[in-house]
Amino acid sequence: MPTLIAQPTRIQAAGNKPKLIDEYIGRVNSQTASASVAHMRSPQGWEEPGQTPEFDEFTIVLKGTLRVRHQGGEMEVAAGQAVIAHRGEWVQYLTPQEGGAEYIAVCLPAFSMDTVHRDA
Repeated sequence: MPTLIAQPTRIQAAGNKPKLIDEYIGRVNSQTASASVAHMRSPQGWEEPGQTPEFDEFTIVLKGTLRVRHQGGEMEVAAGQAVIAHRGEWVQYLTPQEGGAEYIAVCLPAFSMDTVHRDA
C-alpha cells in the first residue's frame, strides 16, 4: 500500500542565515534511509559550509538562482535548471542574489549529518 506523507518536518539548516528546509521524505519525516526529498527556501546572502557528502544530491531550482561552488570553480543554477552533486566531491551551496532561491533537493541515499562531512 502507498504511504501518504501528510506534511513535512521542518529541519534546522546549517549556514550563516536562517533557511527553511521542509523534509517530506527522509530519515526524519518518513524514516526513509534510501532517499530524501526536501523543499528548500534560502534567503539572499545565505551560504552553508562546504561539504564532501557520501550521497548524490539532485537539485531542481524552482525560483531564483543557486550558486554551486566545486573544486573546479562555481556555477549558477537558475530557475528551471538542475544540478547533480556527486558523492565524494566537495561542493558548497550559496544564494547570493536578490530574492535568494527556492529549490527541491533529492539525496540518494538520504541526507544524514553522519554522511554530509561539512567543512569545519
